Amino acid sequence: MEAMGTVVVGAILLVIVGAIIWSMISDKKKGKSIQCGGDCKNCGGHCH
Repeated sequence: MEAMGTVVVGAILLVIVGAIIWSMISDKKKGKSIQCGGDCKNCGGHCH
């Protein structure tokens, strides 16, 4: 039964990591970046 718990936890982590990556790709396509967030007035001049 321990192996089943390990598989369940691994699957949950895989889903969470996948969702984070998908969100980052989606934000990048919308023109946002990790550093700036698309809020150029508060970016300190690092936006392009």
